[in-house]
Amino acid sequence: MRNLLIFITKYNAFFLFLIFEISALIIYVKYNSFQKATFINSAANVTGGLYAQVDQLKGYLSLKEVNDSLAIENAKLRNQLKTSFYVDTLAKRKVNDTIYKQQYEYIEAKVVKNSINLRNNYLTINMGKRAGIEKGDGVICRSGVVGKVLYVSEKFAVVQSLLHKETIVSARLANSKELGSFAWGDDLDPRKGVLYDVSNNATPKLGELVTTSDASLFPAGIPIGKISDLHSKSGKGAFLSMDVTLSVDFGRLEYVYVVTNRLAKEQAGLEALEK
Repeated sequence: MRNLLIFITKYNAFFLFLIFEISALIIYVKYNSFQKATFINSAANVTGGLYAQVDQLKGYLSLKEVNDSLAIENAKLRNQLKTSFYVDTLAKRKVNDTIYKQQYEYIEAKVVKNSINLRNNYLTINMGKRAGIEKGDGVICRSGVVGKVLYVSEKFAVVQSLLHKETIVSARLANSKELGSFAWGDDLDPRKGVLYDVSNNATPKLGELVTTSDASLFPAGIPIGKISDLHSKSGKGAFLSMDVTLSVDFGRLEYVYVVTNRLAKEQAGLEALEK
């Protein structure tokens, strides 16, 4: 112990310099938006590889469940193929590609880091710019809405989770089509959120499905959750508020789909003319 004190006393100037240097760097990054974004992107690229290695071991423990979920997902996708439909007519129909154009593209990715117990939660996925992912893309899984892409490096992306105080999704009631807004609850329960600003004329029911609307970042009809309480204690806005049990179990999230809207830039450019 005496030798340690002698060592610290002898090199105290160096230790003070190191403390001040680290403090200055933290302040510089924290209070400058550009430097903060650059730091997060670089950190995501460097640490993403480490998370991917650690996550490989965790993946072996749930291979059966993951394979089962992928099999179910593949079955659903195959059911949507043209070859899965029966044409009950003698006349042949030709699809006009000038009308039926693909608006959304889906990129599969694996979650290599995830948090659910903070006020602002994020995910790291193992796909980035090389796969065509861009900032602002939506992220879903087979169960429902996950979040949106916030930062992107060449091989990885950081996703702002649905469990984040700044994540707000345009939503609607599946039955009545009444619009509202969805946000994570103030009680920080990773299984619940709040649907608010729903018209007073709406007649929601317990267990009714809540989905994304046409005005959201995501394709319309993606599940968000089901109504669990018609009178939310953490209500927001001047209209109806209700508690929603989330469709996605964020604590067991393994694979996601990044949703790219091909028409988003055209729509954003046109709407910018209003300003």
